[in-house]
Amino acid sequence: MRRVEVADLPEVVAMVRELADYEHALDQCELTVDVLRAALFAPVPVVFGHVAVLGDGGTVGIALWFLNYSTWTGVPGIYLEDLYVRPEHRGDGAGRALLAALAAECVSKGYRRLQWSVLDWNTPSIEFYKRLGAELTPEWVGCRMTGDALAALASERR
Repeated sequence: MRRVEVADLPEVVAMVRELADYEHALDQCELTVDVLRAALFAPVPVVFGHVAVLGDGGTVGIALWFLNYSTWTGVPGIYLEDLYVRPEHRGDGAGRALLAALAAECVSKGYRRLQWSVLDWNTPSIEFYKRLGAELTPEWVGCRMTGDALAALASERR
């Protein structure tokens, strides 16, 4: 388990695309190596990442995340954007190790939350998260604004 390095970027992007395909949304995935490089390795990064690697250096899993902020606790937290382990390595401990690395990041920096979303039909992941002790928060509904709706609302700014 380690932080993403520049040499990892092609595999990380490939796994993001595999995840998008699994989530039936590959047509929405626009990530490229150059875009991810700029986001991860900017002077002020907007995203961070960890990779799970085998002894031979092969990448088997990723965790891409960013900082958020809780006005209730008054401290930052981590929002896990993508967690993905290649199917042939699921059950080997890579997903747990990636989440443990993020939990350790939270604890070492005094962050009080590690949070993420999971699709409601993704039963294997939901069960995995429950086994780790995660709380599901069904009373919270995710919201997103993109494309024309985003542009329309932005045009109302005075």
